[in-house]
Amino acid sequence: MEQVMDASALWSEWWLWAAFAIGLVIFEIFAPGFVFLGFAVGAAVVAILALLGLAISLPWMLVIFGCVSIAAWLGMRSVIGVRSGQTKHFDSDINEN
Repeated sequence: MEQVMDASALWSEWWLWAAFAIGLVIFEIFAPGFVFLGFAVGAAVVAILALLGLAISLPWMLVIFGCVSIAAWLGMRSVIGVRSGQTKHFDSDINEN
C-alpha cells in the first residue's frame, strides 16, 4: 500500500522550509522594501534547524520562524531602513501666493 505523509510531518522536512525561503526571496525581488526578506531569513533558519536534525514540533517551528523573522526584519530595517532626507517637508503652500 502507498504511504500518505502526514501534513505535520511534511512541515518538518528541511527542503520545504528552504523552498519557502527561496520563494520569499523571489517575492522580495518583485516587491522591494525588505518586506519578505525578513520572513525568508526566518524560513532559512528553520530549514537549517530541520537539516541539523532537531526534532521540533510544528507549533515550535512556527514560533521560531515568527521570532526570527521579526528580529531579522527589525534588524534590516534599522541597518538598511529609511534613509535620512527621504521624506520631503514643505514650509510653504503654492496656494498662498
